[in-house]
Amino acid sequence: MISKQTIKFLKSLQIKKYRKQHRCFTVEGVRAVNEMIDNNMVINTIYVVNDLSADYQKYAAKGVEMVEVSVKELAAISYASTNERVLAVVSIPDEEVINLQGQGISIVVESLNDPGNLGTIIRIADWYGIRQVICSRDTVDVYNPKVIAATKGSISRVKVLYTDLSSLLKDCKVPVLGAFLGGENIHRYNLKDEDALLLMGNESHGISNTLQKFVTERVTIPSFGGAESLNVAMATAVLCDNLIRSKTSK
Repeated sequence: MISKQTIKFLKSLQIKKYRKQHRCFTVEGVRAVNEMIDNNMVINTIYVVNDLSADYQKYAAKGVEMVEVSVKELAAISYASTNERVLAVVSIPDEEVINLQGQGISIVVESLNDPGNLGTIIRIADWYGIRQVICSRDTVDVYNPKVIAATKGSISRVKVLYTDLSSLLKDCKVPVLGAFLGGENIHRYNLKDEDALLLMGNESHGISNTLQKFVTERVTIPSFGGAESLNVAMATAVLCDNLIRSKTSK
């Protein structure tokens, strides 16, 4: 049986300040937890319903604490509305120095507020083999449970880094492609450089005036209908698809 103190601790990890304090976050679901393990994330504890416990016993031999729980107990510590049958407490990796050269395309996001958008962008990066997503400091926390859920395990393969974007872009030595409603048609755009940054703006306001001056090339997705705009994650996918295609078709 899980103690009240443990339940309180696990629920606290749904809040950013406690994730920062304890340097860990939670991941739910068999597939997502397995991807954390397979990609060498540091797992502290696995809470698993009794009928699945045998699948995870091999990790206990590697020093991972295993706790068998009932479906009801797991529901008490879960963030998800549907019971995922397994929950892992994962250590937050140490911060890394941002490197823009030799990385290929990197996605840069400014002031994203919606956790679903950030999580989906991380998943998009993973799909296209993009190794890092760089966020402004006021972007939603990557270890927010909604972000983690939206990544579908991709958080274990994509580095997500936070920094002051003005300082980063001011000294940037690689092209900065900014997503705008007016710009070069991405369908005709040919990425000439191996390394580049794709800058995506805030959901409501786009790229700020502060960062616009650092954009070296404006790109746009042509519209063929009447929609006013695209969701930022959807736009990121379209732009990444075209940029990767232009690189691989050379």
